[in-house]
Amino acid sequence: MAVVSTLSNHFKYQLLSGNIDFDDDVFKIILMNTTFAFDKDADATLADVTSDQLDTGNGYTKNDKVLVNVSVTEDGVNDMATVTWDSVAWTASGGSIGPTGAAIIYDDSTGDDTVVGCIDFGEDLTITSTNTLTIKDIEVDLS
Repeated sequence: MAVVSTLSNHFKYQLLSGNIDFDDDVFKIILMNTTFAFDKDADATLADVTSDQLDTGNGYTKNDKVLVNVSVTEDGVNDMATVTWDSVAWTASGGSIGPTGAAIIYDDSTGDDTVVGCIDFGEDLTITSTNTLTIKDIEVDLS
């Protein structure tokens, strides 16, 4: 399971302002380079993180991976709500993808492309040609 480890403060604001609609908005995921360090205050929009996104090539294309099958659930036992999407994958071809140390989820439907948050891989990953990076069971916990 890939849990968004840190939410952006701007996402929280946009959510509470009613500008995020999990049923109708388009959410995307991007891979970041290894120098990227997520800042929940400063990394509010896609424009704030674009310079650290991996370049298009070898099976990775900037801003094209859409998250699908969103599900929002309430968990009264653990006092939280959860948003989940299906797994996503990138297959390297003609060379390697990365290295990458994190992924960013953003809402492509808001006027400013609001960054939801960051999945920190905990290590730098390089996907060599013909191999696949899969981020499984993507989850955002709102507690």
